[in-house]
Amino acid sequence: MTDIGSDAGFPRPDELLPHRAPFLLVDEIVELEPGERCVALWHLTGDEAFFAGHFPGRPTLPGVLMVEALAQTAGLAAASASSLDGKLALFGGIDKARFRRQVTPGDTLRLEATIDRLSARAGKASGTASVEGQTACEASMMFLIADANDLD
Repeated sequence: MTDIGSDAGFPRPDELLPHRAPFLLVDEIVELEPGERCVALWHLTGDEAFFAGHFPGRPTLPGVLMVEALAQTAGLAAASASSLDGKLALFGGIDKARFRRQVTPGDTLRLEATIDRLSARAGKASGTASVEGQTACEASMMFLIADANDLD
């Protein structure tokens, strides 16, 4: 994981999300509008364990992990909202997921998520993952808001 998000003046993803390696799929935040929008990067080195089995001889990022990375990016946007201090966004659903391009070792996945609706109990976001300007995945996501202390 690359730790340059804080150099750009943004928090590190692990400062806003409870996820940790190997399931924190966002390396750095490059744009952040708290409670509204987040742009993050995931640098795929090829050393990630899933590449060995998906697929041998033709390593490809599983689509479900692209969706999770988008959900984490939406979670960063939501978690940065001051109204959600002490709260946690939990993935609640996905709609309209479309996969447009393969993502392979060495690619940097640009993740952009916009909060479409946010309340004290739930939210909805839309996101796009791309590589070098080419859309790899797009999806609409729903999340529930939980008290972070209830998860201990």
